[in-house]
Amino acid sequence: MIRHLMAIIALGFAVPALAAAETPPPITMIKVGNLIADPAQGATGPATIIVQNGMIIDVSTGTNVPSAPEDHVTIIDMSDKTVMPGLIDLHVHLTGDPGGDFWKQTTEPDEWGVVVGAKNALLTAKAGFTTVREAGSSQYSAFSLRRGTAEGLVPGPRIIAAGPALAIIGGHGDTTGFTEDINAALASGYTCTGANECAAKVRKASRAGSDIIKITATGGVLSQQGRGLEAHFTDAEMTAIADTAHSLGLKVMAHAHGARGIEAAARAGIDTIDHGTFADEAALKAMKDNGSALVPTLMAFQGVSDGLGKGVYTPVVENKIRATLDTVGKAVTMAKKMGVRIAFGTDAGVFDHGRNAEEFALMVSHGMTPREAVASATTVAAEVLGMEGQIGRIANGYSADLIAFDGNPLEDVTVLEEIDWVMVRGRVID
Repeated sequence: MIRHLMAIIALGFAVPALAAAETPPPITMIKVGNLIADPAQGATGPATIIVQNGMIIDVSTGTNVPSAPEDHVTIIDMSDKTVMPGLIDLHVHLTGDPGGDFWKQTTEPDEWGVVVGAKNALLTAKAGFTTVREAGSSQYSAFSLRRGTAEGLVPGPRIIAAGPALAIIGGHGDTTGFTEDINAALASGYTCTGANECAAKVRKASRAGSDIIKITATGGVLSQQGRGLEAHFTDAEMTAIADTAHSLGLKVMAHAHGARGIEAAARAGIDTIDHGTFADEAALKAMKDNGSALVPTLMAFQGVSDGLGKGVYTPVVENKIRATLDTVGKAVTMAKKMGVRIAFGTDAGVFDHGRNAEEFALMVSHGMTPREAVASATTVAAEVLGMEGQIGRIANGYSADLIAFDGNPLEDVTVLEEIDWVMVRGRVID
């Protein structure tokens, strides 16, 4: 073991022919008390993880590391902790905080979202989430934040950014609640009517830098429009969005509550159904048949229910919140029974950032096992993103996204609510 590790140090591990005087890239060795490299494998005991250039370059059993390492080697001792892959949240809004003052969009510039987002990126990473899917923001705020975390200028997770959501005129995702002239002035530029225009808006989002296309396939709970929670786009519009996105190599995520809107989005080939509140058997069958994953966001409903009756929300929003509460979580139970993939997402921003891991206990309360819940935020979420060879596991060649904590989440998911140490892309988050 020692000989193997020293050979890695001496060679700079896979670094091409270094000159004698050249210092090899820094190496980090992490001593692990109990390794969970993949939830499907379970905990495998003590291990050593070696990281270089932001990547995992070796994983081996045991924690025998050199007592006097080279100058370019850092040793991190997590020998009394469980270490597993960093968690993935497929539905967050880093550039916003919870609150019911919808009129603030008339007083706060888009740039303020980057400031708020930097704060929330750090909170999210410290909570153990090393990759997030930013599910809707102003035009460039999430893109700027994405670059900041990628370059290490802003401490935070890897960000898969959607940018503005595609919406119907006057629907969830469009600006509503003001006079028409104010609505027009605040519009994102991503509403569309008809298949051709919707396809064009997908291309516009792709050109602007979207990593994924977000659409509001149905009405929403927190917007000021009070037209219910069923389908907004026509079948032709949703098919055009999905087909165009896929032709550009982009996946599509759909905010969707009503059963028929969920069913239509799944038939159109949309990749994830986020929320899925009123999904029934027909809707879930369409998801299963078309490969759409469910991202339940149970914490969103937990968060908004805390504000009921306190003057936080307008009457139209309060009515919609109350209409959902008796149904929340039922789709998770049905989806599991029907074999629909369930991936982890929270809608953080609707509730306070940093509480993301509380979603695990809610998933378990609706029928998932702890192992399934943990997989939903690691291996399954990575597959949904199409990044299964890069994140979601601890293995050679994967990004060095790691978390450490006490306990075993495969037995008790609540241990993930207290994270002691986080590494994102080989950088320790302080």
